[in-house]
Amino acid sequence: MNVALLPPQAWAALFVLGTWWLSTAVVLRAVWLDRSALRATVGVAGGLGVLAGVALVMTRGLDATWAAYAAFVAAVVLWGFHEVTFLLGVVTGPRKIACPPDARGLDRFVYATAAILHHEVALVVTLAATFALTWEAPNQVAPHTFLVLWVMRLSAKLNVFLGVRNLTEEFVPEHLRYLATYFRRARLNALLPCSILVGGTVTAILLRDALSTNVGEVDQVGRSLVAALLGLAVVEHIFLAVPLREARLWRWIIRRAASGEAARPMLHERSVP
Repeated sequence: MNVALLPPQAWAALFVLGTWWLSTAVVLRAVWLDRSALRATVGVAGGLGVLAGVALVMTRGLDATWAAYAAFVAAVVLWGFHEVTFLLGVVTGPRKIACPPDARGLDRFVYATAAILHHEVALVVTLAATFALTWEAPNQVAPHTFLVLWVMRLSAKLNVFLGVRNLTEEFVPEHLRYLATYFRRARLNALLPCSILVGGTVTAILLRDALSTNVGEVDQVGRSLVAALLGLAVVEHIFLAVPLREARLWRWIIRRAASGEAARPMLHERSVP
């Protein structure tokens, strides 16, 4: 196949796939560095976050294909900053202890929310700022990208809380192991099929719009970037329900860091009736 003949939508989808894999690898590598590098890691992540904010502002008024790609990367970098600070334990929540074994229902939800509250507030503030900075601007790729990341990650967190088959425990570093007590392993929960159905439907609508001949190439690329990202998020939700370990894609990053913990249980698996 002649790659030169690939339509812009296909290039956008391939770009999203590569960015998704690389950004996940970078975040995991940063998180699994020695704890002595904590300040430097947060400093670098913060610097990249500032640069991403500048790029978002500079590209918001540009109606060009490269600007759509740049805005997408800016949103992913901003998201990566929050992921790094969360997984390093810098911005999590006021509750930093395990869930009480007898907690059920609303009490368990309140405890779980408190464990990640500061992180969630930071994400909402950044999301609001992203929309405010690009309000009525020609380039809406960055806010839409961050919105997809936020909605689908929130959905994933709720599903893990309610109970899923595949918890991907490999991604949780030692200093956050207490968060595992808020997870639940189960065959399925009522929210997961709804998340997949709604996410898949919106992805199909975005793809239809991206393939429309009534819009220009810039809009096609922008919509394809967001659609491809949402489609990947839907696939990740499907992985939560099946015994397939997509974590193998990045296991080489954390294998060395986790080797010293081989004698310890990976995570406490909580099952709540």
